[in-house]
Formats: sequence, C-alpha cells, structure tokens
Amino acid sequence: MIEAPVPDDQRGARLDRFVAGLAGVGSRTTAERLLTAGRVLVDGEVRHKSFRVLPGMTVAVDADAVAAPVELVHDQDVPFRIAYEDDALLVVDKPAGVVVHPAPGRTDGTLVHGLLAEGIAGGDDTDRPGIVHRLDRDTSGLLVVAKSEQVHAALGRSMRARAITREYAALVHGRPAARAGRIEAAIGRDRGKGRMAVDGSAPRQAVTHFQIAELLPTTTLLDVTLGTGRTHQIRVHLEAIGHPVVGDPSYCPVSMERYGLRRQFLHACRLTLPHPVTGEELEVSSDLPDDLVAALDRARRA
Repeated sequence: MIEAPVPDDQRGARLDRFVAGLAGVGSRTTAERLLTAGRVLVDGEVRHKSFRVLPGMTVAVDADAVAAPVELVHDQDVPFRIAYEDDALLVVDKPAGVVVHPAPGRTDGTLVHGLLAEGIAGGDDTDRPGIVHRLDRDTSGLLVVAKSEQVHAALGRSMRARAITREYAALVHGRPAARAGRIEAAIGRDRGKGRMAVDGSAPRQAVTHFQIAELLPTTTLLDVTLGTGRTHQIRVHLEAIGHPVVGDPSYCPVSMERYGLRRQFLHACRLTLPHPVTGEELEVSSDLPDDLVAALDRARRA
C-alpha cells in the first residue's frame, strides 16, 4: 500500500491529479483506472476523482493494483477488422473475446497488440497508445483509435463534449414499458462482487438512451445510445430497469444456452463523430456478427 499525506502545497488539488503525481503511479490514466476500481482511499474512504484533497488527509493507493509498464510486442495475431482508416485515425470492428488493451492479468494478445503495425499513437499510457474509448471483452463492434498525439487529444475533447455518438444493438429479456426511454442512474463498483451497480461505491453519473427496434415473443431488440461511458454502463442500466441483456454472465440470471450464445448480446453497431482533422461528420456502421444473427433468429422463433 502506498500511503501519502497531503502536503500544504496540494491544498484543494483534485484527487486524480494528486494520485497521478505519486511515485509508483506516474500518469493520469493510471490514476483514473485505480480510482474507478476503488483502489484509492482518502482517510479510509473511496472518493470520486474530482474530490479535492486537503492537508492532513492521507491518500492510500493499493500498490498491487499499479501495473508495471507493459512491453508491447508487435506482430501478434489478434483478430479484428478495419472498418475505416485514413491518415489520422482508424475505426476498428472488434470481435467478441478480444481485450482492448493490456491490464493486470492480461499483458498480450490484446487489440492494441494487433494494431501496433497500423501506426496507432497518442495518450498518456504507453501500454494503450491511441485508445480513446473501450469495449468490454465480450462486446463486439466499433471503436475509434488515434494515430497521433494531436488526434488522440482532439478525439478526447470530442468524447468529453458528447460529440461522439456510440450506438449499440442489445437483445434484452422482456418488454420495456415505453417504446423509448432515458435511464439516468449513477454507477459505481459493487464491492466484493467484481462488477458494477447503480448503488455501488464511488458512483459516477451515467445516462443511457434506448428505443425499441423489434418486439419478439419473450425478448426485445433495442437500439441503445450512450450519453456517458461508464464501465458496463449499458449492461448495468438495462438490468436496473428489469430488462437484462440476453446472455450476460454477470448481470442476467437467465441461461444463455437457449439462444446458443457464449457471451452477452451487445454489439457496438454505429459510430458517428466529427473528424478531428477535417471537422466533417464521419459515420461508420457494423453488421451483427454471425453468433448474434443466429441468436436473434432463435429469439424470433421462441
């Protein structure tokens, strides 16, 4: 455990910036990851990254959770499809089962390893160059990746300004009461269960929009759009309103075998953003992969 008393000259500093400056942490991205995981305590309590520290407080960081820098090895055989590419960026269609970037317990075979030959770059962390946003391992679909520091910064600004639209196809159990809706509920870590929850610790505000695309006998196909981008956000929010994603091993109690699935029915199907160089709107789409097409056919015949 790294323990650091807050000195007088750090009065009012944001917690994420204070943690990033600690020896053994070293970057804002690593600090944010630790904070999101609940691995940082202020006087024994989990706090949000924007919490302002004061002299006399003690900040404790779980040293075991601070991953050592990963040496990225080129030319690893990682499956993915390039849906769009130009000199500034890539839009990648990620298959289910692929982790986006290295993390504790997974140091190779990630999407980043497969993309190194494509010239990705940008961002504070050397083990996730170019990465602007992520998808869960078993969620398939589109994500944008930068090829330079300038483009990475521009995409980050667009993401924070909610100028990048991320749309998903999700098959859920049951039928929502309304054809369209907005879910607004803070999400935090469900301590002890290894997942997220609307009543979790250190919650962060989250907004999800949905509308019905197709009504099926016992399930519903939804078009889902992120208003924010929290860990497991769509999965947590849909479970919270009583309509968990079909096949979700963490948030759905119903067996996925009925639909022939080995993962959650969640696919990032459309990405729309202002191009960071030209300013023109860029829209990229991705069809449902074969396993979800087959599951949807089963759901229609249920």
